[in-house]
Amino acid sequence: MSIDFDLWIDPDDHERHRAVERVLEHYFLERLADYPHLRLPGPDPYDYDAPFNRLHTVLVERARDHLLRDYLYSPTPMQLSQAFYRAVARSHKIILD
Repeated sequence: MSIDFDLWIDPDDHERHRAVERVLEHYFLERLADYPHLRLPGPDPYDYDAPFNRLHTVLVERARDHLLRDYLYSPTPMQLSQAFYRAVARSHKIILD
């Protein structure tokens, strides 16, 4: 298995990695704005069928494809998750239980 994450291949290119992370967060904010208000999972946050959890999976895959296609950048799973949850924290569309 080869390493294809840009952060791992060139860890010293901090400027590029931070710029891509800003793009990712903006991407997620725009996508979250497209949906009606979303309620975060309540009693069972690990329920894969909960709408929020299904949305997370779909948006992360789309964001990865977007970066690969438009920026020729392969983000790590951690970069994707951090950007997603930063966007969730800033979004006005998320309702906490």
